[in-house]
Amino acid sequence: MALSRALNFCRSFSTVSSEPLRVCIVGSGPAGFYTADKILKAHEGAEVDIVDRLPTPFGLVRSGVAPDHPETKIVTNQFSRVAQNRRCSFIGNVSLGASISLAELRELYDAVVLSYGAESDQALGIPREDLSGIYAAREFVWWYNGHPDCRNLAPDLKSSDTAVIIGQGNVALDVARILLRPTSELATTDISCHALAALSESSIRKVYLVGRRGAAQAAFTAKELREVLRIKDLSIEIREADLSKTPADEEELKNNRIKRRIHELLSKAATPATSVCNPGQKELHFVFFRKPDRFLESDCRSGHVAGLRVERTILKEDVGSGKQIAVGTGLFEEMKCGLVLKSVGYKSIPVDGLPFDHRKGIVPNVRGRVLSEASEDAQVEKGLYVCGWLKRGPTGIIATNLYCAEETVASISEDVERGVVTSRSGLSKPGREGLLQLLDSRNVKIVPFGGWEKIDSEEKRRGSLKNKPREKLTSWQDLLEVATK
Repeated sequence: MALSRALNFCRSFSTVSSEPLRVCIVGSGPAGFYTADKILKAHEGAEVDIVDRLPTPFGLVRSGVAPDHPETKIVTNQFSRVAQNRRCSFIGNVSLGASISLAELRELYDAVVLSYGAESDQALGIPREDLSGIYAAREFVWWYNGHPDCRNLAPDLKSSDTAVIIGQGNVALDVARILLRPTSELATTDISCHALAALSESSIRKVYLVGRRGAAQAAFTAKELREVLRIKDLSIEIREADLSKTPADEEELKNNRIKRRIHELLSKAATPATSVCNPGQKELHFVFFRKPDRFLESDCRSGHVAGLRVERTILKEDVGSGKQIAVGTGLFEEMKCGLVLKSVGYKSIPVDGLPFDHRKGIVPNVRGRVLSEASEDAQVEKGLYVCGWLKRGPTGIIATNLYCAEETVASISEDVERGVVTSRSGLSKPGREGLLQLLDSRNVKIVPFGGWEKIDSEEKRRGSLKNKPREKLTSWQDLLEVATK
């Protein structure tokens, strides 16, 4: 109900005063672009600058969406139209905290919206997590998507035929699909050339998806599951016992059509116990009711992972939430592998001067307004807002950020109307002009949207030579050279 009121309020501001409102948005992913779009429409005189540490815009649409999901990336057309608005500027290669501080941005702009997402990862916190061969799924995704920070990740795909993925969400399924799908099919996508080359020589033919709970609680969607089940010549392995349903499972599935459909798909896909895999056939194992306990070191490769010890779990009802939670039974098993990908959640990173709730991994806020601390006595930070994962945690799909942005912009509009932000105080802030002057004084080489368009054109040109939609530039040097030539 509160969200509905917020959305209606935001729509009512389509004719808000055209007094100049200078807004800086940090982060050019979906949350940032949706926020910019809503502000430009709600405030006729607003100037919006979208700042990003990368020279390329679009955030996880470029670096997170799987290369074999081109339809999901079409939203960048809409974002490009926003960036081309004469009252909007994309300013890339500017790092919050390094190029400019949050305090300085707040001095330059009437409102600052932080939407830089979650660029770190949750840790499992189990012994030997530091062994080589263990990666965050985010790193692996950035590697095959050509993110310049992970170009040199170089995961070893040759030394073992088995990979373990810890987690059973959509990102885990994406990673499994990339490892198992024929590279002949990936070759016509925008996957990075270094990843395609490595996957072409990969020895991985068995992938284990490990989850603490059961099939009835799986976190992935039916769409993602169907896609991985359609991979050619793939054997799906699930323990029969893992598909059995308790009375609590029956109740959970009865009340959730989506979960019920996922359970049905898994049950139909499971390879019969009597069947035998064809030689060379790839296998995807869904392993339920197993909790990571510790990583195992290789005897012949010092410092490298050779396996994972897991503890069997059972489900018990949590008194507080009423949900079924996994608890250990004290029974352990070992799984041999040479590659481990942890898909257990993203984590946002705080910056100096930004209140942060380390327990929840978000900036404390009310409808996008940043609070001074995570407590009932917290004060609203004037002119400072959040949107996206930094606001609500790393959940939802791309479209979720649209509603998230509408709520945050509704809060900004309310504050403009009440004179809380300085656009109605008579004191004009420097905005874009002040930002560019400050960055120039520090020799920060910015990349405007025109620079991105040069990168975009060059990537498409290179891709056309290989029958790909684009061949991504994957090094900072190449990206900046093309953007500034």
